Amino acid sequence: MTDLAEDLRQAADAVARLGSSSADYEALPDAVVLAGQKQIAAARRLLDTRAAWMAGTIARRSRPELGHSGLAAQQGFLSPEALVQKSIGSSKGDAYKLVAVGTMMADTEAAEKLVEAALSAPDPDATEVAAFVARVPWQAPIARAVTAGTLSVDAAESIRAGLGQIDAAVTAEKLGMALAELLAEVSALNADEVFRRARRMRDVLDEAGIAAREKQAYDDRVLRVYRLNNGNVRLNGLFSPEDGEFVLSTFDSITGPRRGAVRFVDTERAAWAKKMQDDPRSNEQIAADSLVQLLKIAGEADPGRMFGGRRPAVRVIVTEKTLKSGQTDQAGAPKPAEPAASAAHGQIEGSPVPISQESIDRLLCDTGSRGITFDGNGQIINVGRNERLFTEAQRAAMAVRDGGCLWIDCDRPPAWSEAHHINEWLKDNGHTDLADGVLLCHPHHLLLHNQPWTIIRTGTQYWFRPPGEVDSEQALIALPSKRAEL
Repeated sequence: MTDLAEDLRQAADAVARLGSSSADYEALPDAVVLAGQKQIAAARRLLDTRAAWMAGTIARRSRPELGHSGLAAQQGFLSPEALVQKSIGSSKGDAYKLVAVGTMMADTEAAEKLVEAALSAPDPDATEVAAFVARVPWQAPIARAVTAGTLSVDAAESIRAGLGQIDAAVTAEKLGMALAELLAEVSALNADEVFRRARRMRDVLDEAGIAAREKQAYDDRVLRVYRLNNGNVRLNGLFSPEDGEFVLSTFDSITGPRRGAVRFVDTERAAWAKKMQDDPRSNEQIAADSLVQLLKIAGEADPGRMFGGRRPAVRVIVTEKTLKSGQTDQAGAPKPAEPAASAAHGQIEGSPVPISQESIDRLLCDTGSRGITFDGNGQIINVGRNERLFTEAQRAAMAVRDGGCLWIDCDRPPAWSEAHHINEWLKDNGHTDLADGVLLCHPHHLLLHNQPWTIIRTGTQYWFRPPGEVDSEQALIALPSKRAEL
């Protein structure tokens, strides 16, 4: 503990040397600002570790079996989380996180002390040692990383919540292996990315449970419509991932021009985009008016008529081997029958939640599918220089390939992104080929064109070359697909 205390003092001193006012920080050179941000993050990790220890202590002293003599109850709170929230002025989520991580760290430390004591006995009993080792929780590496200051409490809770608990299908051994893999990657991820990565790992370990979780999400759907005292009507709803993505896609398509997602398009669509951008209504007002209009159209429709044509698209992302036998190849010939995976799964574009094989079959049957041809290098087939703009089909293919804006750490989805020519059409005689196009959100697209950042391609891999002001060596930065499956 002495070393940890010294680490905290040194971290606090480093932060204190940065200054004591906004003016002090404004005077710092850019290099010191970037280094200082990292120093502050390191100090926060060390302080959050102690906050978790304290929250865990409060939780143990507020155990349910202590009744009204527990610490939280003595202070007039119904739970340790409520006491922690009041004490530090945090959100409920942050208080719950501190208690959960602190409890995990305390359990790990107590179990490891029992193992250490058993091993240090003059004649350690192998059976007793094994029993104590079995009591060490599988999350122990998380607790050790937080204690060492190499993992934040936020990331620790993301891992703990994302990987879930032991059950009949997912053993402690499987979770431990997934955890080891995740901890090797976590230094390059933020807490949100860590959770998504951990949740995908859990889904892979428990594919058989995807259908059950999918059904539960669908059963939880609800829409409440009620009138307020002033006569206004309020809606409050919860939709399953599948239906929810359709709702999001609908309103994204309506308000797209407000996000800068409609550029480099034909004249007619550009005029519509300009009209939407100049609309005096807010995005929320446009969404509300559009919902009412959609309900009016549906209410006036002939119930005996089959409607078709354009509707908001929800794409299903699935590997070829996941598809059941009986489908046809791109030439229309039946594919050889293959044994269907017992628990295969896919995803709806934009949603981190997996969908079951049954939902894949239903959605593909309902919406159809579009073939995207890849060459031997895994790149989408080129279309040459006949067209200045990427087509809708090409943009759909890029959405599947890139998974959203490729800019470092950007989480904008494909619907918010634009197609960027790596080799500019006029200046570099660029081609409108999918291999030479990537998705960038509007702000990052503008930044790329106005700053000396460049994107290059080697085979199927895309890279950033930063400007010399950012990195004097201009070391290449990999831009992997945001599509987890790829």
